[in-house]
Amino acid sequence: MSSCHDDYKKKLKEAGYKLTPQRIAIINVISENKGEHLSTEEIYDIVKQRNPEMGLATVYRTLQMLDELEVVSSLNLEDGCTRYELYCDDGAHNHHHLICTKCGAVIEVEGDLLDELEDKIEKDYNFEILDHKLKFYGICSKCKNLV
Repeated sequence: MSSCHDDYKKKLKEAGYKLTPQRIAIINVISENKGEHLSTEEIYDIVKQRNPEMGLATVYRTLQMLDELEVVSSLNLEDGCTRYELYCDDGAHNHHHLICTKCGAVIEVEGDLLDELEDKIEKDYNFEILDHKLKFYGICSKCKNLV
């Protein structure tokens, strides 16, 4: 697990939660599938292969709790599915996402491309920006080549 996520144990403990095998299994699945933006059901399917006794309700409750504690970050793509990735509190903004409206692919855009705009907003509106989430919708290269 990357260094920016090493404190998930501390976050759970500080909030009064135990680090159970189920929680570890869910965090591991998300960590091992970095960049995949897995839905609850996809996480459950992978966890179930390793831990057949785990139920879907446990995965839902655990993801909700991990999201509230900022161990994972939820991503709503307006497709009826919430997707998850590990949260990184390294002082940087979240990355941006490109979402293909044909196949549903989610592509991460690394780097913050909005620094100049943020500076202008902070100056013009006397507003301190702490973070932002940006999603672009369009057609990915694979789907464009199918046309």
